[in-house]
Amino acid sequence: MSLLPYSLARPFLFGLDPETAHELTMQSLARLQGTPLEWAYCNGMVDDPIELAGLKFPNRIGLAAGLDKNARCIDGLGAMGFGFVEVGTVTPKAQPGNPKPRMFRLPQANALINRLGFNNDGLEAFIANVKRSSFRQKGRILGLNIGKNAATPMKNATSDYLVCLDGVYPHADYVTINISSPNTSNLRTLQSDEALDGLLGAIAGRRETLAQQHGRRVPIFVKIAPDLDAAQIEVIAAALRRHGMDGVVATNTTISREAVKGLPHAEETGGLSGSPVLEASNRVIAQLRSALGKAFPIIGVGGVMSAQDAASKIRAGADVVQIYTGLIYRGPDLVSDAARAIKRLHVAG
Repeated sequence: MSLLPYSLARPFLFGLDPETAHELTMQSLARLQGTPLEWAYCNGMVDDPIELAGLKFPNRIGLAAGLDKNARCIDGLGAMGFGFVEVGTVTPKAQPGNPKPRMFRLPQANALINRLGFNNDGLEAFIANVKRSSFRQKGRILGLNIGKNAATPMKNATSDYLVCLDGVYPHADYVTINISSPNTSNLRTLQSDEALDGLLGAIAGRRETLAQQHGRRVPIFVKIAPDLDAAQIEVIAAALRRHGMDGVVATNTTISREAVKGLPHAEETGGLSGSPVLEASNRVIAQLRSALGKAFPIIGVGGVMSAQDAASKIRAGADVVQIYTGLIYRGPDLVSDAARAIKRLHVAG
């Protein structure tokens, strides 16, 4: 358990605008990481190793991409007890994202809506931050999540992903291809059959070149949306296998508002995360597991607000689990609570 209970900090943070609170938290983590003050929020790491995509994960709880878009706080976040951390999404060029306000809390539903739009400082700054971190040297797993610039036409999207892949490849334990954010115009069309084939074919070809160049084969995961029907999931599963992808991250935020109708901010555009996504995410995970078989790596993410929610992801078919919104609502103790719950599930099973 962290030295400073999150229950003391949360009222202050929730009294601020969501994006202001987020930026203040990230600035604080960036300053405190690697210092003795890190002990105020750090947790011991639960030991529950699993090998996945040729990587040894120290435990099955990770941080989802989106919280640390610029890779500023890898070590600080890692100190919370995560076995793996995924940062990004990064784009080739810096971009401001969508106009503010663009983050909204729905506390009655334990949820957030964001339409940030891949706001980040660009690939060069991202890589510099990654290189400064010591997380990987401690035996933890680091995922780097890549996307396209908003100004890049969809017909040229593949070139943005390849630029990012070239840049992050030497510094990643795995790379995630983000084709599922609802906040970059038309990005989700890359999940369709023809577009997905073109993108993954290009990614697979470039990965072979990079593997020879760097003498190591970095696993590639693809992050998909929860708003997919069974037929679309089958198409994606087939494409993942056809192009030799190493795993899938399921899922991103949802555009559905069924679970939050009538609540303040419910009609804001953007991706909805938190409790309302759990069921849809678990449905996609279960369908992917059925389509891909037992051995294909699945990272489950979406709606993990408790240790029980994390365990439900494993029961649905995920191998490891990521959290994001749950960290905002519950704080660092959720990391160790969830890791212990999954370990108990694994031991009992």
